[in-house]
Amino acid sequence: MASALAHSLGFLWYRIRNSPLTLIGLAIMVAVLLVMALAPELAPRDPNLVDLGERLLPPSHAHWFGTDEVGRDLFSRILFGSRQSVAVALFVVPVSGTLGSFTGCLSGAVGGRTDALIMRCTDIVLSVPSLVLTMALAAALGPSLFNAMLAITVVRIPCYMRLARGQALVIREMNYTKAARTFGGSHWHIVRWHVFRNALAPIIVQGTLDVGGTILMAAALGFIGLGAQQPTAEWGAMVATGRNFILDQWWYSAFPGFAILVTATGCNLFGDGLRDVLDPRQKGR
Repeated sequence: MASALAHSLGFLWYRIRNSPLTLIGLAIMVAVLLVMALAPELAPRDPNLVDLGERLLPPSHAHWFGTDEVGRDLFSRILFGSRQSVAVALFVVPVSGTLGSFTGCLSGAVGGRTDALIMRCTDIVLSVPSLVLTMALAAALGPSLFNAMLAITVVRIPCYMRLARGQALVIREMNYTKAARTFGGSHWHIVRWHVFRNALAPIIVQGTLDVGGTILMAAALGFIGLGAQQPTAEWGAMVATGRNFILDQWWYSAFPGFAILVTATGCNLFGDGLRDVLDPRQKGR
C-alpha cells in the first residue's frame, strides 16, 4: 500500500514538474502559505499601530507599501491580511467539498426519489447567482469574517454535490460497484469504499480551483463591509477603504488588490495544471 502510494505521488510530481505554469502556481501557493505562517516575523511593524503623523505616506524605504489613513503600515497589514483572506478558503473548500461530495455521491448511488429531491434542492440554490446569495446570507447572519465564511460554505456545497453526483452515476454502473451491491453491500459502504474514492480526483481539482474563487468571494464581501471588520487586516476591506483615496493615494488599494490577484492566479494555475495531470486522457501525451 505504501509503495503504491509512493509510486503514485512520484508520478504526480513527475507530471507537475513538466508543466511550467503548474509549477508557477504551486510556487505562489507555497509562498502565500509561508507568508501566512511567518507574518509576525516578516512584518516590520505592528499592523494595527496607529501613527497619525505618518498617515497616507507613499511607498518608501520606511514603508514599502505606504501607509493608510491612520498611519498604519500597509506592508505589515497585507502580510497579516493573508491570514484572514486565505484562511477563508482553507475553511470553506474542505468543509463545503466534504459535505457536498458525500451528499452528491450518496444521492447518485442511491438514486430514486432521494436523488430527485436532493437534486431539485440543489437546482434551486444554483439558480440564484452565487455572489447575490452569499451577500444575502452574510447580511442575514451579520457582518463578520466567520459569518462570511459560513455564507460562502453554504453556497459552495451544491456545486460539489452536482459534481460528485455526476461521478457517482458513472461509477455505480461499474462492475466492481455492481459486485459490491450483489454481495449485500449497503449504500453507505458502496459510497464510502467505491464511489467517493473513485470520484476523488475531479473533486480535488475542483477544490483547488475553488481556492482562488473563494478568496475573491471573501474579498468581495469584505469590500462591501460584510466580511472582516476594522481594525482586522483583510485584503478586500483594505481595497474598499482605499477607494476613498484612489485618486491621490493609489497605493492604498493597489497593493492589497495585487495580493488578491497574485494569490487567485496562483491557485487557478495550479488547479488547471492539476486537472491536466489527473485527467486520464492526458497521460498518453
